[in-house]
Amino acid sequence: MMEAYVAIIIIWLFLFFYALGGAIDFGAGFWSMFYFGRKDTTAASIANLYLTPSWKVTNVFLVLFVVALVGFFPHAAFTLGSIMIVPVSFVLILLIIRSAFMVYSYSVQKYTKAFTYISGITGLLIPALMLSILPIIIGGFVEVVGDRHYILYDRLLTSPTLYAHIGFGLAAELFLSSLFLSDYAREAKSMETYKVYRKNAIILGPIMIGMAVAATMTLIPEAMWMVENMASQWHLFALSVIVFSVGYSALWWPSRKGRVGQPRVAVVFMMIQIGLASFAYGWSHMPYIVYPKLTLYDALTNNQMFYSLLWGYGIGMAIIVPLFYWFWRLFLKDKRYLTNEEVDDVR
Repeated sequence: MMEAYVAIIIIWLFLFFYALGGAIDFGAGFWSMFYFGRKDTTAASIANLYLTPSWKVTNVFLVLFVVALVGFFPHAAFTLGSIMIVPVSFVLILLIIRSAFMVYSYSVQKYTKAFTYISGITGLLIPALMLSILPIIIGGFVEVVGDRHYILYDRLLTSPTLYAHIGFGLAAELFLSSLFLSDYAREAKSMETYKVYRKNAIILGPIMIGMAVAATMTLIPEAMWMVENMASQWHLFALSVIVFSVGYSALWWPSRKGRVGQPRVAVVFMMIQIGLASFAYGWSHMPYIVYPKLTLYDALTNNQMFYSLLWGYGIGMAIIVPLFYWFWRLFLKDKRYLTNEEVDDVR
């Protein structure tokens, strides 16, 4: 059924954009905490400069993802709700706490320090909880009793697959956020901060690749069917490695002004690399939503609802995309904001 694959690609796109925005957003929160109070660098200030507007936008893609998932695959809602209630509930609680401190920290200065630590800690916990879902839906950790699905927490919490996936997710988050903030710092003409984040990206890049390999290797005893499907997508994974190598090398390319590194090029290539690798990983999981009981075909909505959602999302994205471009021009390219001039007026 072509409709099922069209629907899952739309959902993947929302998840992909949320993963990119969330990685940079949560990573910036961690770096803000990591460099908080340091007098020898403005790395924390640059991270906060990005966080001030961005966190409000990132969650838009999370909402779009959830609504699309339930809308296109309503018959998966019960199963996914049953097995994801614990990690998703913790994610929602942490998002509420983080968002509340985000709102009040800028109007009540006494909460600034608390916000910094909450933003940094939740910036690690939320992605870790989200990544814990991947091993669950791959299979081997869910027991079906009648119509109910139960997570086998004793097996899950002792599985190296869980921790390898979490480790990969955190490494990717910190690497991508470092890369983006290095470009953001250079755009803000803060070259010392650029050097700090460039160094972080250089260190974290190989760690991310190493954790990706580790996550794949730990699947062999747990989900051999997934490994075999991933092997059939070797061309996409190989292409993603090539793109990563080009993007990583861009950190040493000379710029027009004689400086070392072109972070903007590196960011673009890394986004392409993550897109290729995540698409190949997701395609390897097809046609299952939760292995081995729930497939795309079992969960798909009826044709009338499918085409209504398709039109609705098409019109919605035609409205949202120009707004995102306006946001990008206002906060990520505006020289006054980036150089911290008249920031209070912008906020």
